[in-house]
Amino acid sequence: MILVLAIVVGVLYAVGTYLLLQRTLTRIVMGLAMLGHGANILLLMSGGRAGPPPLIENGPPAGAADPLPQAMALTAIVITFGIMAFLLGLAYRSWRLTHDDEVEDDLEDRRIARLATDLRHEEDLDIARTVYGREHLEEDRT
Repeated sequence: MILVLAIVVGVLYAVGTYLLLQRTLTRIVMGLAMLGHGANILLLMSGGRAGPPPLIENGPPAGAADPLPQAMALTAIVITFGIMAFLLGLAYRSWRLTHDDEVEDDLEDRRIARLATDLRHEEDLDIARTVYGREHLEEDRT
C-alpha cells in the first residue's frame, strides 16, 4: 500500500509541476491543486500506520498515532485553500479584463529572452572561431 501511495504522490507532483508550467491560469490553478494534494498524501504517509488515539490516561499508550503529520496536513490544506482562493480571484479578474486566461509575456521578459538569444549566438560564433579559425569564417562570409 505504501508503494502505491508513493507512486500516487509522484504522479501528482509530476502532473502538478507540468500544469504549473503552462501559460493559462486555469492550468496553473489545477497544477497547484495537484501539488497540494500530493503534499497532503505525503504528509499523511509520513505518519505511519494508524494507531490508538494519542490520549494520555494512565500514561502514553503503546503504538499511539503521531498527531504531528495530521496537524501538518491540516495546515497544508488551509494554506493551499488560501492560495487557491487568491489565484482564482486573479484568474477571474484577468478573465473580466481581457476575456482570456493566458498569461502574456512582460516586456522585460521579452528583452531578457532576446538578450539570451544574442549571447548564445555570440558564444556559438566564438566556439566556431576557436574550432575553425578566424580566417575560415571570414572566407565563408564573402
